[in-house]
Formats: sequence, structure tokens, C-alpha cells
Amino acid sequence: MTRLVLQAARLYTPEDIIEPAVVTLDAELGLVTALGGGAVTGQAGEPQVDLGARVIAPGLVDVHTHGGNGRQVNGSDPEEVLGSLAEISRFYAQHGTTSWVATTVTDTPERLLASLEGIAVAVRTGEGVPTGARVVGAHLEGPYIARARLGAQDPTRLRMPDPDEFEELVAVSEGTVRLITLAPELPGALDLIALARSEGVAVALGHTDADFDTARQAFDAGATHVTHLFNAMAPMHHRKPGLVGAALTTAGVTVELIADLEHVHPAVLQLAASAAPGRIVAVTDSVAAAGLAAGRHQLGTMDVTVSGRRVELTRDPATLAGSLLTLDVAVANLVSSVGLSPAEALRAATATPGRIVEQAGGPKGLGRLEVGGPADLVILEPDLSVAATIVAGRVVHDPSGLVS
Repeated sequence: MTRLVLQAARLYTPEDIIEPAVVTLDAELGLVTALGGGAVTGQAGEPQVDLGARVIAPGLVDVHTHGGNGRQVNGSDPEEVLGSLAEISRFYAQHGTTSWVATTVTDTPERLLASLEGIAVAVRTGEGVPTGARVVGAHLEGPYIARARLGAQDPTRLRMPDPDEFEELVAVSEGTVRLITLAPELPGALDLIALARSEGVAVALGHTDADFDTARQAFDAGATHVTHLFNAMAPMHHRKPGLVGAALTTAGVTVELIADLEHVHPAVLQLAASAAPGRIVAVTDSVAAAGLAAGRHQLGTMDVTVSGRRVELTRDPATLAGSLLTLDVAVANLVSSVGLSPAEALRAATATPGRIVEQAGGPKGLGRLEVGGPADLVILEPDLSVAATIVAGRVVHDPSGLVS
């Protein structure tokens, strides 16, 4: 049978909380075919699963992540990249992520082209499905970023905004670049924002020393997103609000938050969520070291070290180098440490990032559960830990045999 009927204590959609809830999936079509409240009903012989006190939510969507389980997105060969993406996809599915935007770090033109070529193949062929999360595009974090706010990016590979290089990157990606993060104060950055928008690529501001007025000019030019708010940018000051102040006071601008409780204090996460309701996006910014033991690892070409809950630049331990975060933990942290409701926290990891992907030319309906939409969902225990993950109607993670 290709259909599966699930009954849960609660169903979260972007608009509603349904208690109790029934969801019907079709694995052959990869779609949700029915959802609503009440008891399980179905055709004779149709698989039906009572999930008890567990809840169903849309599959999690990560628009900023560099890798996990020992693999990273950047690579020197498209086949190498494709293999890494498949492994990362399997790792993410274990944590409720059903769609992700493969994020590169600043690198040589040759390695960025190879990485984007591999990502394009993964998007086109559905690499990861049915064994893991689906790759839905690329996010270029750099190389057009500010030296003063590098973070853990390679300083030898920075460059000024280059429209010819950008056009080549978009071409080799076969139109699968969804986001580019850049510093708007760089010469030519505002023109590149306009070029990116003409190519259907969303623009995020990040790794920048931009002041308030420059950030507002970039938003006026077409930027709509901010990469890991508060990190790798000037801090907000009451007389110099900077990018943080511009982002939180500009309607329609979405802001990423790394809710690992290392990058941003819970009180500041709470302030951001209060200032930008419906506009916060939970991201992991995870690196290859996510899921691995303490020790030395790689981020692009840079050496990083896992120490406790932190990933640090090996040559400068005071600098955070991405995270060990997974998106299920980010959601749980937003609830337990920041005070968001489960619905608000889930929206930040589902519908809001899903809308960003869709508006940048990606698949429609990500991060939502609706009839006719993708059958991507996560089954959560009452404490929001992941019990099972389903992508395109197929079970990709179910360690206890709950639905498989």
C-alpha cells in the first residue's frame, strides 16, 4: 500500500492546531491527501497508525547549514559534493529536517563552482529522498563579505562583489541558488543585490559592518533576509542601531537565529522574537563536526575544534565557527529557554523558511501541512524530541519502528 493514515494527539500547521488529528499520506504521489480532526478512518487493509500522545508537525526546513556527521557542503569535485550531501541528508532526517538549503562558505571560484554543480545534481535528482532530507537549493554565504566581520571564513578567499562571477555561479547551479549572503557596504554590493533579485535569488545581509542607513539602503535595493542576526555584525547600540536595528524595524525582513544558546543569549533571542513576530527563522549554521565527538574538524578549508557545545576556530578559540546544532534541538530550545509556544517555535523552523525557499524559486509548500502539499512531516514526542521523519510520504527515520 502506498497510503498511510496517522492519528496523533495534536497536529501543527502554520495556521492551526488540530486536536486530535488525522493525516493521510500517499507515498507514490509524495503528497498529503487528507487531514483533519477526529478518529482514524480508512479503507480496508490500509495501514493505520495510532501515535498516541505524540504530535505531528510539518517537516523542518533549514536554510543555513554547512554539514554534519563528518561531511561538509564545500568540495573540489561535484561527485564528492554529491556524496557528502547524501550523507548529510541522512543525518538531518534523524533530527526532523526534511528539506535543507546546502550552504557554502567563502572559497575559491573553482571550489564554489564544483560545489554548486554537485548541489544542482542533488536538487534535480532528488538526492537524499527516500533515505533522508531533500536538498532544495544552495545558499552562498560569501565570498562577498566584510573582512572586519569574517567569523570563521577564510580571509585569503574574500573578494569584492563580482557580477560576472555571480552570473557564472548561478549558471552552473542550473538556477538552484536560493540565497546569497553579502556585506552591503562593499563596493558594488547594491548593484549585485539588484542582479541577484533579477535572477530570482534572495539576498541576505551578513558578515558585515554595515550601519543602519546602509542596511536600509540594501533592503530598499531588494535584500529581504539577515544571516544569523547578532553574529558577525556590529552590535546594536542605542545611538548606532546598525544592521540589527534596521532588520528588526523593517517589515518583511526575515532574520535568522542560531538557538544553540551559545551564539545568542536566550534573553536576546526572546527580544528578537518579540520584535519580529512571524519573521524569525531558526537555523543551525551547523558544520561537519555536528554529530561527532570533540576534536579537530574542517569548515571549508579552515581548521575548527569541537569543545563542549562549541565549535571554535582552531587558531582563534574565541571565534565561534558554526555550530553543532540540529534543528529539532533549536525548536526545543526556543520553547524551553526562550519561552516561545511550540507553534511559534515550529513556525520559525517550518513555514517561515519554507516561504523563503519558495519565493526564491524552490519547491512549493515546504514547511506546511496541507492537502495536495508535500508529504514531509516529523512525528514528535510530547517533549518535542523526534520519533520519526517522513519525506515525500516515505519513512526515512523511524528507530523504534513506530510507523515503518
